[in-house]
Amino acid sequence: MSFTVVSLRRYPVKSMGGEGLDAAVLDARGIAGDRWYAVVDDEGRLASGKNGPRFRRRDAVFAYTALAGDRPGEVVVVGPDGRSSAGDPALDAELSRTMGDAVRLLPETGTPHQDSGPVSLVGTATLEWCARRWDVNADPRRLRVNVVVATDEPFVEETWVGRTLACGDARLRVVDRIPRCRMVDIDQDGATAEGRLLRHLAAERDLSLAVYGDVAVPGTIRLGDALTVL
Repeated sequence: MSFTVVSLRRYPVKSMGGEGLDAAVLDARGIAGDRWYAVVDDEGRLASGKNGPRFRRRDAVFAYTALAGDRPGEVVVVGPDGRSSAGDPALDAELSRTMGDAVRLLPETGTPHQDSGPVSLVGTATLEWCARRWDVNADPRRLRVNVVVATDEPFVEETWVGRTLACGDARLRVVDRIPRCRMVDIDQDGATAEGRLLRHLAAERDLSLAVYGDVAVPGTIRLGDALTVL
């Protein structure tokens, strides 16, 4: 089976808006630079749309977008007050004011910023099915997925769990379905949460939508590349 990559997206700062890519370099961690930074409070919790042992709900984070800068390794954050680079104390001060708590924009250290898997993937037929059945805006940015592939069968990507995908010179091993939370019903990354998606997922899909993949062989994938299920 062969499919076509139609979208690649990276999120340089966890929970902020991201950027579309023409090509993505995959290393053992996932797409290079994806979720490398996070907004972290004094308790070490990451700004997110949910609360948990690792996360603190801070919906103000969704007002920001993170992009690769002009310099190698630079991450630029765009928000209501303009643009700043990661590492600028003025950006930390702005984020602290906006979120009403002392926070800093920090790179990943020992604990991954990603939730449960390095690369997320969904098929276009799955998104179209959700839009038709539930009358919702099924923009993939609501799911914050990295890779969208053109498919004809809804949820076919779930049948790839345990299998290897070849794309460009990279290989992905599909490991699991992705459980969803309230973040899919928040306006974010330029996508409007038109229609309640989470309650439908809870009723009919065991809260799951899209799949996670591990990087089995590092490499580069590009828009228009064929993705082959081995």
